[in-house]
Amino acid sequence: MKRFLFFLPILICLGTEAQIPEDAVRYSWNPQNLSARINSIGGAMGSLAGDISTLYVNPAGIAFFNTREISFGLNWSRLNARAFYRDSTNRLTKNNLSMSPIGIIIGEGRNPNKPAGEKSSFAFAFNQLVNFNNQIRLRGYNNYSSFSETFAEEFAKSGWSINEVLQSNSPLPFTSAPALYTYLIDTVRLSDGSYQIKAAPEYLLDAGQALMQDYLQTTSGGIYELTGGFASNIKDKYYIGLSMGIPIINYKSNTTISETDTSANTDNHFASFNYEDEFQTTGAGINLRLGFIYRPKDYIRLGVALHSPNWMFMTDKRNTYLTTELENPEQIITTSSRTFTNGSSGKSRYIQLSPWKAVISGSYVFREVENVNKQRGFITADIEYVNHRGSRFYSKNEDPTREEKNYYKSLNKVVKGMYKGAFNFRVGGELKFSVIMARLGFAYYGNPYRDNPESANQMQITGGLGYRDKGFFLDLGYVYNVKKDFQFPYRLEDRANTYGTLKQTRGTIMATAGIKF
Repeated sequence: MKRFLFFLPILICLGTEAQIPEDAVRYSWNPQNLSARINSIGGAMGSLAGDISTLYVNPAGIAFFNTREISFGLNWSRLNARAFYRDSTNRLTKNNLSMSPIGIIIGEGRNPNKPAGEKSSFAFAFNQLVNFNNQIRLRGYNNYSSFSETFAEEFAKSGWSINEVLQSNSPLPFTSAPALYTYLIDTVRLSDGSYQIKAAPEYLLDAGQALMQDYLQTTSGGIYELTGGFASNIKDKYYIGLSMGIPIINYKSNTTISETDTSANTDNHFASFNYEDEFQTTGAGINLRLGFIYRPKDYIRLGVALHSPNWMFMTDKRNTYLTTELENPEQIITTSSRTFTNGSSGKSRYIQLSPWKAVISGSYVFREVENVNKQRGFITADIEYVNHRGSRFYSKNEDPTREEKNYYKSLNKVVKGMYKGAFNFRVGGELKFSVIMARLGFAYYGNPYRDNPESANQMQITGGLGYRDKGFFLDLGYVYNVKKDFQFPYRLEDRANTYGTLKQTRGTIMATAGIKF
């Protein structure tokens, strides 16, 4: 695809860097993970209060609290994934346990030293905003292309010699160097006396045979955030709040790609290869959220919030392993990237800015009165805009080299061209029956890709029950998420790329409990 044709030379420009355009949406295209109550109403929280989740959507909602509250929650989810690749269907199932917000809200009661309707409140929470536990598998027969051709293309365009690439301080330690070392790619003399770089599986493809390809990516970790916020209530009509978050990122990925000769012909000299890529990103950063809620009538609430980008200081670590089995003569050769990095893991430090967000929201509260026991429910909706194309990468070095500057400049240009801003919609409601509440909701997360081969979106259908009495509350919720996306196991510059279409469903049961005092 055109967007990757531009990016391939960038990878060659600085082979030790690990950032790729897909990193841009890894931290931005995710449904909200909030309390069981708010998740039950589709995550719509931009103009509501009464929950610790307001810290992460519109901190102005903190100002509605008159008492103190402590809450905590847990989630259990089951992932069912289907991937369609090369006329084959692959299925995976994965279970996971995670957390939802744990925090405290300190509301200011009526203060005789302040005018009626004026007070301030504080809140602190810790939450797992994003859960990276996932698996993608693409498996099928391919007579069109080979993953190993990416190594051949990279080396052919790099301008480096074989000896330069195979040295202990290689410029291409994770990709072309292991491929050359194991003879997965090699030089071939053409009839005119010139040389061409060719991958071993290409001989099989040239003969009209097919490879059995197997791609498995397993990811884990999450984004955790420690957040504190402050909000003020002015005349019970205007509410303004500010929160600051410290996101902590831990992302792990293990990708295994194997290809096997499906023919009985040993003259093509290729039997199989297995490539494993171990990758980890860790880091921390800072962000701000500013919110405002206006209550023109007792039963109407209008909210607006602006989320700054996450300014994140990141470190990537990477190791790769490659085993190639050749035929006629039979030979098995194994190596790792450490052979070409002086025995150490590859490491890259950089700064990443995530996209900024804006939220507008409206709520209608039935029988809105100061005594919440007489309230009978509400309906609420959020419209959120996420500027996915605004992700940016920068060198963390005080004095970056010219190659680093060019790398990040080009990478940012690719991100800007690959992604676009997207709208997310959330709607939900609650009905109250004495101490029991019933909730329903829906959410839609729009396509972040500018030029994608398949439709990509996420939808959530949600519901739940709540119990509140004598200062104790317990909320139970269920979220059914349907995600449609696509996955390129590899990309080539000289032809259209093969890819898998993904449909993942995740059912999550969540519980949040707390006390007011």
